[in-house]
Amino acid sequence: MIPTLGHSLILLSLAAAAAGLVAGSVAGFRNSREAASWARVMAGACAVTLTLATLLLEWALLSNDFSVSYVAQVGSIGTPPLIAAVSLWSSLDGSMLFWSFVAAVYAGVFAWRTRHDEPGPTGWALAVQLAVLLFFTMLVAGHSMPFEAMDPVPSDGPGPNPLLQNHVLMAIHPPTLYLGYVGMAVPFAMAVAALASGRLDASWTRSLRAWSLWVWAFLTLGILLGGWWSYEVLGWGGYWAWDPVENASLLPWLTFTAFLHSLIVAERRGRLAITSLVLVMLSFLLTVLGTFMTRSGVFNSVHSFTQSPIGPAFLAFLSLTLTGSVLLLAARMDKLDVRVGPRPRSAAPASRETAFLLMDLVLLAITATVLLGTLYPLVNQALTGGQVSVGAPYYEKMNVPLLLVLLLLMGLGPALPWGKPNSRMALTRLVPPAVLALAVTVAASLAGLRNGSVSAAVFLCTFAAVVSLAELAALVRARLRAGSDPAPIAVFTGLARSPQRTGAHLAHLGVAMLAVAVAFSSAYRQETEITMKVGETAQWNGYSVGFVGSERVQESHRLSSRASLAVFEGSDDLGELVPALNSYPRMAQSMGTPAVLTRPLEDLYISLVRVGPGQVSLRVFLQPGLLWIWIGGLLMVLGSLVAALPAMRRRRKGQEASS
Repeated sequence: MIPTLGHSLILLSLAAAAAGLVAGSVAGFRNSREAASWARVMAGACAVTLTLATLLLEWALLSNDFSVSYVAQVGSIGTPPLIAAVSLWSSLDGSMLFWSFVAAVYAGVFAWRTRHDEPGPTGWALAVQLAVLLFFTMLVAGHSMPFEAMDPVPSDGPGPNPLLQNHVLMAIHPPTLYLGYVGMAVPFAMAVAALASGRLDASWTRSLRAWSLWVWAFLTLGILLGGWWSYEVLGWGGYWAWDPVENASLLPWLTFTAFLHSLIVAERRGRLAITSLVLVMLSFLLTVLGTFMTRSGVFNSVHSFTQSPIGPAFLAFLSLTLTGSVLLLAARMDKLDVRVGPRPRSAAPASRETAFLLMDLVLLAITATVLLGTLYPLVNQALTGGQVSVGAPYYEKMNVPLLLVLLLLMGLGPALPWGKPNSRMALTRLVPPAVLALAVTVAASLAGLRNGSVSAAVFLCTFAAVVSLAELAALVRARLRAGSDPAPIAVFTGLARSPQRTGAHLAHLGVAMLAVAVAFSSAYRQETEITMKVGETAQWNGYSVGFVGSERVQESHRLSSRASLAVFEGSDDLGELVPALNSYPRMAQSMGTPAVLTRPLEDLYISLVRVGPGQVSLRVFLQPGLLWIWIGGLLMVLGSLVAALPAMRRRRKGQEASS
């Protein structure tokens, strides 16, 4: 029953995507409102059918219906319900269905929100989104069908990937990352629509910015949660290893961040509009490349899926999308009627738009170095047959100088005025933050900071943070001078009256916070190994770790060996930490669950290596500043949402007024 119904829903969504692609193209060519309406109906049909298919597969997973091939592949009677539910994205077939489901929901929401807009551009945008959805739905219907019927029906299955079962973050990280990754198709479609329709106006860029900020927020949060999962699960004490699949998520984030900055220049100064469209298209191409890297099996990674037959299909889709994008740009770029912002004017070298342009170039340079390091082992193996690896030293050597330049520009950009400021104006806005940043760096040096790269990061991040705080304070002061609101209300209303500026500076504060924390955690991380017997206590870096005892706990889906550790700092009792080693039926080696004591200035991180009768071996890490990585990342996400929500509200009001 479920295999047949699932098959039918996938085929219905495939037909709806194809019909919507045709209707959207007709709407684009003819500016036909009726065709655009049919495209919206088909987008809604895709959203409904793929939502039902996804819920149907979830029901099969939760009910252990082993007549469904995907359940037989990843399900197990002993799997807890939460883990069974999130095993939807634990293997290739389910993840491809989930990818299509998210894309369909995006297309459906876009269709609904643009129902009163001009049919030509929205028709093109829907056609592109449905074309992308058509490709992924074809993969689900062909190579990656999760609803194949099993004959004979097995009595049990192996259970999902153990990595999925080891931490609750795997219920949050993948769908969040999908919302960012898959959502990149919407800005891409809007960029293609602008080129195809031959017009880019202020209304379209406002909508493009609103969608893009939401996508950027989800992608940022997904990357942040991925780093947190790596830190909390893998037991190596780190949060970023320059793994190929980690890099696959970073690459479009870098180019999309560059796009958001160039779009600001386009809206404020009428410049870099074409550059913005190019960056959007490049970001989408990098998401397709990243999806290929994750699902083709050509890269070895704890994040990737095993070898699959869909690699050639992804390469063909990537080649087709790249060729189409280049041809469209070549044919339409000179004919595009750009009506964004004021009439373009020349800018001085020491101006905000120049700083933003340089920031984009630095982001693209970082993208190039990461892409080269990620693809080089694969290209080398294809050409020579030899295997090489590119590790963290390459990425750090190439990117640390670029990141320091980026931090400098992040402070300079908002401090410099637009256009052609005079030197006195520029110095007035730059000198006070620089002096304060220098004072903080000198104080840190006197307190014992001796690492040159970390000192540079402290100076540049303090400089950028002071600039952003000064800009936020200026918004509040303007509100205090203009009204009679009490101070707390004036703070809120002052920041709320300019959500784009407020959101941008909150995001910059988050970047500064995260960058300093990364610098300290990388330079001053300490590590040791300890072996103890029951009742013994080990002293290390001011901490006392005592081995209280161990136990083996049999759970429905795993066997967990746990060590109880009493932790003190001096005479202060910091509580009990319980690291574990977990054994799963489908995994030969045990998987660790480290115990982390998070404190404002540092984390005490303990990973269990071995546990035996009356004895335990531990790897202990001292990680300075880790908490501020997560706080800084969340502040970046908050800043993006602050900037996005009012923009979408203003657009909705404009649509209601026009209707």
